[in-house]
Amino acid sequence: MEIPPRYNPKDRESKILQKWLEGAVYHAEQNPSQKPFSIVIPPPNVTGILHMGHALNNTIQDVLIRYRRMQKYQALWMPGTDHAGIATQNVVERELAKEGKTKEDIGRENFLKRLWQWRDKYGSTIINQLKKIGSSCDWQRLRFTMDEDYSQAVGEVFLQLFNQNLIYRGNYIINWCPRCQTALSDEEAAHKEVDGWLYYLRYPVKTKEGNPSFITVATTRPETMLGDTAVAINPQDKRYSWLKDSEVILPIVERSLKIVEDEAVDPEFGTGIVKVTPAHDPVDFQLGKKHNLEFINIMNKDATLNGNVPEDFQGIDRFEARAMLIELLTQKKLIEKKEPYNLGAGHCYRCSTIIEPRISLQWFVRMKPLAQEAIKVVQQDKIKFHPHRWKKVYLNWMFNIQDWCISRQIWWGHRIPVWYCQDCYNSDSNDRKGIIVAKEAPEKCPDCGGGKLAQDQDVLDTWFSSWLWPFATFGWPFEKSEDRNQKIEVRKKEFEYFYPTNTLVTASEILFFWVARMIMASLKFTGKIPFSDVIIHGTVRDDKGIKMSKSLGNVIDPLEIVDKYGADALRFSLMFLAASGSDVYLSNDKFLMGRNFSNKIWNANRFIFSQLRDKKINIDKLGYKIEDESDAWILDHLNKTITACTESIENQRIDEAIKTAYDFFWHFFCDWYLEIIKDNFSQIKANNSVFILLSALKLLHPFIPFISEEIFSLIKKNTSLDLTEFISESGWPEKEKIDIDSNSLVIFTKMIDTVDKIRDLRGNLGLAQEKISLEVRTDASLKEFWARHQGWFNKLIAAESISLVDKLDRVFYQNKYWEINLKIDSADLAKFKQVLDKKISNFTSLIAKSKTKLNNKKFVEKAPKDIVEKEKSKQDDFSRQLIRLKNLKEIIV
Repeated sequence: MEIPPRYNPKDRESKILQKWLEGAVYHAEQNPSQKPFSIVIPPPNVTGILHMGHALNNTIQDVLIRYRRMQKYQALWMPGTDHAGIATQNVVERELAKEGKTKEDIGRENFLKRLWQWRDKYGSTIINQLKKIGSSCDWQRLRFTMDEDYSQAVGEVFLQLFNQNLIYRGNYIINWCPRCQTALSDEEAAHKEVDGWLYYLRYPVKTKEGNPSFITVATTRPETMLGDTAVAINPQDKRYSWLKDSEVILPIVERSLKIVEDEAVDPEFGTGIVKVTPAHDPVDFQLGKKHNLEFINIMNKDATLNGNVPEDFQGIDRFEARAMLIELLTQKKLIEKKEPYNLGAGHCYRCSTIIEPRISLQWFVRMKPLAQEAIKVVQQDKIKFHPHRWKKVYLNWMFNIQDWCISRQIWWGHRIPVWYCQDCYNSDSNDRKGIIVAKEAPEKCPDCGGGKLAQDQDVLDTWFSSWLWPFATFGWPFEKSEDRNQKIEVRKKEFEYFYPTNTLVTASEILFFWVARMIMASLKFTGKIPFSDVIIHGTVRDDKGIKMSKSLGNVIDPLEIVDKYGADALRFSLMFLAASGSDVYLSNDKFLMGRNFSNKIWNANRFIFSQLRDKKINIDKLGYKIEDESDAWILDHLNKTITACTESIENQRIDEAIKTAYDFFWHFFCDWYLEIIKDNFSQIKANNSVFILLSALKLLHPFIPFISEEIFSLIKKNTSLDLTEFISESGWPEKEKIDIDSNSLVIFTKMIDTVDKIRDLRGNLGLAQEKISLEVRTDASLKEFWARHQGWFNKLIAAESISLVDKLDRVFYQNKYWEINLKIDSADLAKFKQVLDKKISNFTSLIAKSKTKLNNKKFVEKAPKDIVEKEKSKQDDFSRQLIRLKNLKEIIV
């Protein structure tokens, strides 16, 4: 029965993982006799490398799935990866650039071959990393958003939406990334605050004598003036009524601008007159449509200025052109002033380039019809958000949802399943003649019979495949073919069994990108909600509160933590720190907590088995017997811990569950029970210790699966117990009946509490390293109780002797059941008084400093709320300690 002196996670975790994979422990199948529980993984990008956000997100999911697996559910965690259109294409384009080539040089077909080769070589990297941290997905079901079956789902959805007129094509203003050279949805072009300038530009006016010779317009993007086709005023703004009969001239270009009146113009912004650039601003686009203005596109795809601007500006980058234009306007005295201005500029979610609003022919999904049911299910709490506050955020966005631009001007992704007939399609027409939407390439045009067909060059937005993830991963739409019938029937039955899924765990950043769209898609195409609970976790930050970022150099690599301390240490610390929905603040030393806990568990295991070995005790039957009050006391706490952990996980408070289990194991089991029974390790105590250890391991397994599995296998190997092969098969622990008088349990608990109080007394009197002698006065009915427990009590307080007496000179501690005196020589009283006076003085000083701080209005008003609360808590704690010390001094004096 040799247990290694140390647990080496680096050596053991890989072997345990291999054992799990070979045993197919994670595989779930349809089973009518068991309840189903399912989660779909938020598919990481195929380009992904595990970061701390992945580790947090997937550990939460793993805790939930392992918990349900132990409750005997058929627990399915569906894994997979996302093809990540723009991100993956950028990676392979960079590889080509190293060879001095572009994708255009090798052509679309060869470029796609390179992309698939890259995916086959590197696409499993993050999957292997997820396995390394213990993610217990059903790896036999690994999905990819461009698998053949999955692509069938994408094509089916496009076809259905097109036929229902929920997909349309048109020239609209969209977000354009000049770096990636593709359209982006609004969610992919999040606004970030940018320090800029508000320029007041003078536009010359031809008007009646007596009127101003120019007007002033304010803009943050002066380069777009080259595309102006109008100026606009609010019809209620009487300051500019004279302008209606005048002619405004666009500087530099010398183009005559139309003058329009519109309620959308804010008289309070700038001068109240706005320049209108219909091809380069979303608001101006609507004005242009409404007032039949000319649309002049002044930019190329790379955001250089095109041939629609004066020659000096052609081919110049937009920001260089801005600088040139400002210099030229200054020379012409056409800049009235400029003011610092903080503006929200859209940025590409992939490369962080400032996007350019641009008119482009794109494909869109009409979202408002899809949103209606998705709003209802959340309003009715059929889908619940955790924390609850995200429900309001979701609904606000859904009520104001805009159409979704789904076409992307890249090559990697699901090609838009649309073909154009070269004989009858007219791009200027609004009808659908000559447009063929099909899942397979058509042979001829259904409108004219022509055979000259060209497929749309664009691909679908990556999120257009991701929004189908919860049901497409099960094989929807279950289309049959000769070689797939049996497979499809199995998948259909699994879908009916496991769907809807139960819980989605995700970050707030993709609430609109993904979560909302999945709800809409699932309701539209399956008639069911995709999941019933959405857990939104916080952001991972460094210990200064700054979001972790490679560019800032404050990233902690989870794989480095795994190599240094083990996956359990990583998981434990993340779950311990991840309060529901709150951000997680990390530093390297916070993972020591997880490592230290693993060591504590290992040492407790070693102690128990060393006792079994030394005393030649064999454990052949798992049961629990009450030999004395200590056994009832620890079992009572185990029962409470099982209840609390179960309730916390059921209510998505995972941090509370691990804190409860940690507190039980470290403090109640190790610090108390094992210390109490150390010198009285009987057969019953041995059985009870193994029982408690096994129960605790089961509670901890969802959080720290590797070490719990390792010790479980050691118990199986070194005892005669009939245990399951894997701890996950052994079942979630259940409460045991306690066969003891409840009053005895209360009295024993008071004895535990007395140990703490005597230890505090020793510390306060400066006796921490010295032997002490106590006198105890109690009722005759409790003297036998003291006699039975005096051995461990003496040891834990390091007492030289304890006497049961009928009378005490003084009382240092008392409770309902007994009074205790510390025997002190009169010669030592002065020394103790001196120790107490010094401590009283110290705490008086600390309280005074804290009061000064809290009386400082600047500190209270400007310091973070949690810092102020922490200071108040410190002051309260100091005050309580001061009272205790003064009371103790009175006893001595």
